[in-house]
Amino acid sequence: MVIEIRICMGTTCYVAGNSEIKDLEDIIKEKYGNSVKIIKSGCMGLCSTEWKEAKAPYVKINDEVVSNATKEKIMQSIEKYI
Repeated sequence: MVIEIRICMGTTCYVAGNSEIKDLEDIIKEKYGNSVKIIKSGCMGLCSTEWKEAKAPYVKINDEVVSNATKEKIMQSIEKYI
């Protein structure tokens, strides 16, 4: 099974921290090889649906939405699927 990580690179998410999260790509590839696929996505529209609570940056791991995404949260989520 391949785990799909979709990193929102829309303006809000990029500025809120996904500019740093995208740097995880090398670490993830080294640790998990081809079992994890990273996709840098345009705006996924998630911040517009929850604008009152602005939880950007967003990342999707398979179908799970991770709000307030950090490198640590992403690595923990990957471990749940491995």
